Amino acid sequence: MVAFGWCRGIEDAELLGEYGFEYIECGLQQLQLENEALFRETLPAYLNSPLPVRAFNLFFPGDMRIVGAELDPDRVRRYIHRGAEAMSRIGASIAVLGSGRSRHIPEGYEQARAEDQMLHVLSWIAEEFTGTGVTLAIEPLNKKETNLINSVAEAVSFAKQINQPSIRVLADLYHMDEESEPLDTITQNKDWLAHIHIADTGRLSPGTGQYPHAAFAQQLKEAGYNGMISAECTVHKPEEELPASLAFMKRTFL
Repeated sequence: MVAFGWCRGIEDAELLGEYGFEYIECGLQQLQLENEALFRETLPAYLNSPLPVRAFNLFFPGDMRIVGAELDPDRVRRYIHRGAEAMSRIGASIAVLGSGRSRHIPEGYEQARAEDQMLHVLSWIAEEFTGTGVTLAIEPLNKKETNLINSVAEAVSFAKQINQPSIRVLADLYHMDEESEPLDTITQNKDWLAHIHIADTGRLSPGTGQYPHAAFAQQLKEAGYNGMISAECTVHKPEEELPASLAFMKRTFL
């Protein structure tokens, strides 16, 4: 059954619940995983959230590189381990790996070497996520945000090389539109899709612009997708946009 959520801070969980959303998607960085005192202080809000925290995005902190000469394997592996434990405790089922800055290949750095590093990181995540109930969804980002994994097909290529159930792919309508990626990539890669992000023209609330949501929804239906769909965008008037967008999402995707 398709479920609808929004990418917001945990402080907005109650508000989203009042408007009828089924879950909230929060930023993993906000858990302060590398600071034990802050983590203990922060965690209860997620454990006791009035709306289930079913997904996390913003996986790696901006200063944590996962490709390039600055990659610190020990730090990255510790972070992944703590993240897996925390998300499992909270009850999340999806972790989104966007983190464009962390995975950006530095100028002059060998592409093949960076891709190999990315695969190592994905293998570490697969190892830590096994048995936790959490699936990683690799998020393709447009080329303005990163130079590694810019399409659903590229993300699937990486996931296939890991070939573990805990490593799958996200499709984000905003990034697909930015890269002019054909919508039928959804059905072509249907077995690898684990999560969906949507927005509208200008990366604003769904239903306010001209993005081809109906065609996108048709592709998801043909692919048999029945997971979560999160809006990820700028919101100017929450009290108006959140309920209106939820109504639009239900009309379009159910």
